[in-house]
Amino acid sequence: MPLSMASIWLLCAVAPCSAHGAVPGASGAPALGPAERARRLVARMTVAEKLSMLHGPAGGSAQCSVSPRCAYVGNVAPIERLGIPPINMNDGPQGFRTADAQKGTSTAWPAGITLAASWDEAAALEWGRGMGKEFYDKGSNIQLGPGLNVARVPVNGRNFEYLSGEDPYLGYRMVQPVVKGIQSQKVLANAKHFILNNQETNRGAVSAETDERTRFEVYYPPFEGAIEAGVASVMCSYNKINNVYSCENPTTLRELRSLGFEGFVMSDWGAAHSTSIAAGLDVEQPGQDWMNAELLEAALKSGAVKEAQVDDSVRRILTQLYAIGVMDEPLGTWDWRNRLRNVTTAASVASARKLSGLGTVLLRNEGQLLPLRKTGQRVAVIGLADEKAIYHAGGSGSVEPSFVSTPLQGITDAAKALGSQVTFDDGSCALRAAALAKTSDVVLVFVGTLSAEGSDRGSLSLDVGVDWHSQNALVAAVALAAGAKTAVVVTTPGAVLLPWSREVAAIVSNFMPGQQAGNAIADILFGHVNPSGKLPLTFPNHDNETDFSPAQYPGLPNPRVPFYAFYTERLLVGYRYYEHHNISFTTGFPFGHGLSYTSFEYSQLDIQGTLGGMKVSFLVRNTGSLPGSEVAQLYLYFPEAAGEPLQLKGFQKTSTLAPGSAQEVSLLLRPRELSIWNNGEHRWMPVDGRFQVRIGSSSRDIRIKGEFFYGTQAFV
Repeated sequence: MPLSMASIWLLCAVAPCSAHGAVPGASGAPALGPAERARRLVARMTVAEKLSMLHGPAGGSAQCSVSPRCAYVGNVAPIERLGIPPINMNDGPQGFRTADAQKGTSTAWPAGITLAASWDEAAALEWGRGMGKEFYDKGSNIQLGPGLNVARVPVNGRNFEYLSGEDPYLGYRMVQPVVKGIQSQKVLANAKHFILNNQETNRGAVSAETDERTRFEVYYPPFEGAIEAGVASVMCSYNKINNVYSCENPTTLRELRSLGFEGFVMSDWGAAHSTSIAAGLDVEQPGQDWMNAELLEAALKSGAVKEAQVDDSVRRILTQLYAIGVMDEPLGTWDWRNRLRNVTTAASVASARKLSGLGTVLLRNEGQLLPLRKTGQRVAVIGLADEKAIYHAGGSGSVEPSFVSTPLQGITDAAKALGSQVTFDDGSCALRAAALAKTSDVVLVFVGTLSAEGSDRGSLSLDVGVDWHSQNALVAAVALAAGAKTAVVVTTPGAVLLPWSREVAAIVSNFMPGQQAGNAIADILFGHVNPSGKLPLTFPNHDNETDFSPAQYPGLPNPRVPFYAFYTERLLVGYRYYEHHNISFTTGFPFGHGLSYTSFEYSQLDIQGTLGGMKVSFLVRNTGSLPGSEVAQLYLYFPEAAGEPLQLKGFQKTSTLAPGSAQEVSLLLRPRELSIWNNGEHRWMPVDGRFQVRIGSSSRDIRIKGEFFYGTQAFV
């Protein structure tokens, strides 16, 4: 006799979980779709099982070696009766961060700021896929990244983690392929830190005082890009917004949903301050101080929390586990012992080298000192190029690899192929280094600084953030001895001051380059790779060039322990401030700047209206002698009445163009790009009037100009 449907459900409910896969039939056929499969599974769960999915283990221990319940940075226990696997979360935004016992078993990829400097969506996709594969291979099904915060504060200690640089549109575009890449590997991406976590100074208590328009125009777009790419989860931040903690802020968490987010919200580690499921928090990590069964059961009993709200949170989690493919993998895929695997491969190391090169920016190249292609030269390498070389910054964004390619080794290998001789000096004595520079044919000086989660940099100077505090004096001494034959490589977690920039022939920045730092920078210096990176943030002429008051940063009433940071600059973040105040660059470099070993010409601008938007087309031609790629950038001036600053609204990296060849670039300006946020209407409102188009190689290197009239009364 065939079994009734009720009998089938009963058998499924009591059947033991297979060691190799989910319980057959427990979650419905894939054809049902993730949402329906999740709904059916939630209907079969007990209240206790539901509540167990909303927090980490008691005590909040993480990356332990004694139990699968605390093996990763973040852990949610499995529900074996229903075949629900453990949720294994791990840092971080640029690779799998290992505990001490597993150091050297994953790849230290270039940091988020380096990928932002590539302005290359194909590179971002490769980066996401590469990291996602390593997380999968180590049994982690949630990568705690990418980081998306806009670099409002140049000295922010975590700017190196973030894909947005200082521009919301850059973040909006760059995050989408990263999310798709991570999640293509059956690993959930986690966009962080939502929202306004723009400083580390008193990050656990400071309140970001902002208006609605500022949030929607400057700080939400990168998260909106992640949402459009289908990001599974978002991490709420430590700080307050308008005096309410992010993880219990009903306004900003509601606004997150208004952006179209359908995934689940988890707290940053220790950022929950209440049982805030009703406000929009779904999962507390790393422990269960506020979202534990005892408090939630009491809230359910009192009516402060409805069981439907618990169901919604669990359904959101399960829907994403289904959608990304986690639930349909054999359970052994998420075995905690997999974290012991060495997942670094020849392919991942090669990719890290390639991506680091793509995110390297040539800032200056007077006299075409670079690339180094002459044979038989005497090459001096000075400074932080040996084992002291910087390759990543600190905190949850750090990864300890099995090896680091140092600049000294990479340059030595490349020079050997040209029959050139390399001599190294650590730069500890400026006079000795200058003497070596004077007798060399080419001088390569390596300088850099660091930052880390938990504190902001004291200054943008190279002499802050590292143990050695005489780097500017070293460069000045070398420049005096051999300026015209001196190239400086700057490794930095964000914006930096270069007071000697006009005294040396060439400057290259590789930001935080990852474990292939040496080979990647040698590829650039010797011309094996033609640089195509662009600055994702402004390099100022001096500290606090945007004239932040103490109330803006670090905040008041006491700047040492601020409790309120006032975002009174509103939309004038980064280069927008520079353009609004017409600040010239004497030693710094503008947003979007980056040179090539070849040259490009822009022409044939054509602007046409499309259904609801505008299409802007133009031609980019390689007018130099070497193959190369250009990142063409489109900036808009809104009609004067709108009061909007100059804004990046489009970019595209060309293919590698042979000398003399050209590529047509077409950029679509959607109605969204032609709108401003209206606080009264709580929506985007298109602007009527004459827009000015500026297209070029940076925010200050505009090659062609145009204008168009845009008029509509419809809301977007």
